[in-house]
Amino acid sequence: MAEKVIPYKDSSDSKKEQVATMFNNIAPKYDFLNQLLSLGIHKGWRKKAIQLLASKKPKKILDIATGTGDFAIEAMKLQPEKVVGVDISEGMLKLGVEKIHKLQLEKHIELKLGDSENLPFDDNSFDAITVGFGVRNFEHLEKGIAEIYRVLNPGGTLAVLEFSKPKKFPIKQVYNFYFRYVTPTVGKIFSKDASAYTYLPESVNAFPDGEDFLNVLKKAGFKECKAMPLTFGIASIYTGNK
Repeated sequence: MAEKVIPYKDSSDSKKEQVATMFNNIAPKYDFLNQLLSLGIHKGWRKKAIQLLASKKPKKILDIATGTGDFAIEAMKLQPEKVVGVDISEGMLKLGVEKIHKLQLEKHIELKLGDSENLPFDDNSFDAITVGFGVRNFEHLEKGIAEIYRVLNPGGTLAVLEFSKPKKFPIKQVYNFYFRYVTPTVGKIFSKDASAYTYLPESVNAFPDGEDFLNVLKKAGFKECKAMPLTFGIASIYTGNK
């Protein structure tokens, strides 16, 4: 069981409520800080995750923790009939809707408020499901993964992109320093929410990455589960089939 880490330690709100508040707070600077703090590498990670779904030719895709919609937009390269993005942050979704409108993708991408642990969809509704940097924010990880399994079609594929913990010297040491000191400092300066970018490294550290996360997927019923480390193990793509 993953250690419970929350954004605002002095708050009595649930983790789910705190995560929604946090993303509402940082939404205006979220895309900018993503680009700055990752040096743009996150874009390549997303492309790789979407490429892994290409052979499946999914017609209906669900993007959980869609945020401002970047993963949902990237999924359009698979030429699906429909992409649905859900998120618990209204502030992030508002920016995502504006982005999709500018790209004239409203007919193909729908963003809606939704809880990953109580998805508003019928069983067996989607051919593929993506989650980009969102599973570590689930209040109950196993429950969220079980919900994903429920709404995925038989034969469908889940692709999860998430931060992981590098193991090798000197990447591990550089990564830890950057995440513990640089990320919170830069995040505080630009987002005005110091807790959000302190929570980021804490949540990554607490997340059961690698084989531990594959075991969570297998426990939920996923088959052929695989982990693909990216950029010296800074992030990983996890895949599993129903």
